[in-house]
Amino acid sequence: MKSSWIKAILALPFNATVTIPAILFIFSGEAFALPDIFCGICGFFIFFIGLALAIWTMRLFAKIGKGTLAPWNPTKKLVVQGPYGYVRNPMLSGVLMMILGESLIFGSWCLFGWFAAFLLVNTIYFMLSEEKGLEKRFGREYLEYKKNVPRWIPRLTKWSPDN
Repeated sequence: MKSSWIKAILALPFNATVTIPAILFIFSGEAFALPDIFCGICGFFIFFIGLALAIWTMRLFAKIGKGTLAPWNPTKKLVVQGPYGYVRNPMLSGVLMMILGESLIFGSWCLFGWFAAFLLVNTIYFMLSEEKGLEKRFGREYLEYKKNVPRWIPRLTKWSPDN
């Protein structure tokens, strides 16, 4: 199980937050410059909140879902605990926060563009593929969850299937 997690992390969040931003930053021609103090502090704050959220949700996938974040080794049980009670995609929200934080830390419009593109592509992917797959795998349980928990904007109160 550990090797499948390492492969999934390297293939997905690592590439999204390290490899692709590095390539974009290098080839964009943007000069490396430290941001003003406010953007730097905000960027680090957003990045580390996103990192913590991504780690927390990945652990829930492993512990409760008995699977990985990768579509080729999905969870066997629907995870609705922790931040999943507030928003349907908190793991991806964490990755998005990391990319947004990087764009602020480096003062990079190119990385901000990557953030926007990553959000758009993942939204389309979730609507056309991921959610349909979850409906097939988890049926009524997922439909109830989907009805009560928003995709990106968190609820103010935690939803539980027991409600």
